[in-house]
Amino acid sequence: MQNVQLQPAYVLHARPFRESSRLLEVLSRDHGRVGLVARGARGPKSRLRGVLQPFRPLLLNWRRRGDLGTLTHADQVAAPPPLIGEALYCGLYVNELTLRLLMRHDPNTEVFEQYRETLGALAGGAALQTSLRLYEKQLLEATGFGLMLDREHGGGAAIEPQAMYDYQPERGPVRVSGSGNGRPGVVHGRVLLALDAGHVDEADWRSLRAMMRRVLRHHLGDRPLASEALYRAVRPSGHKRDEIPVDGAKDLERHE
Repeated sequence: MQNVQLQPAYVLHARPFRESSRLLEVLSRDHGRVGLVARGARGPKSRLRGVLQPFRPLLLNWRRRGDLGTLTHADQVAAPPPLIGEALYCGLYVNELTLRLLMRHDPNTEVFEQYRETLGALAGGAALQTSLRLYEKQLLEATGFGLMLDREHGGGAAIEPQAMYDYQPERGPVRVSGSGNGRPGVVHGRVLLALDAGHVDEADWRSLRAMMRRVLRHHLGDRPLASEALYRAVRPSGHKRDEIPVDGAKDLERHE
């Protein structure tokens, strides 16, 4: 049996389990993604009701025999980042993407730190699209699906900044002639090189987002991301960025 003490972690997702418990998927620093049963966490007098929420920095204790563990203690160690409006939906997207791409019990401290930094960036007013693209890149690398950003597919020639490339998920960047006719997934070489160096320019948000959607769809399969559907459902309502009234975790749960 594995006994884990005082492990830094975040709740990625929670759902009801049996009469009064919750089934958690958490991202931990040293153990990767872990599934835990929080017994009695839905009870009216349980102190865990307000603790086991997404985005809250936690210290968790659990014991595990097999794939699923049992939570034995949880403490919130800091205030959660104030995610509101579009930043909240971006946070839900980050949680769902992490849940879908990471296998259980595959430790990766770099992903944990990048996740923590991404939440801070989203809450701190950083460019949302930039933060998301950089996290997607890190997560793909951690799961063995790293992007090829500095070499062309085939001969391995260096990416040329002014050339156009069709990024094909199963092959990598394939050079195309002309402008690419605005096809999704076609980007300038300079965009690939910038992403490789950890930079995303505002002018490239649209093309890079289309490219990353294509790559992620290839790895995630046909089941769409519930967080994207939820965001599209509320986006046309006319709410401003800081006025979208939502309990994000509950709304996401209803759309799954």
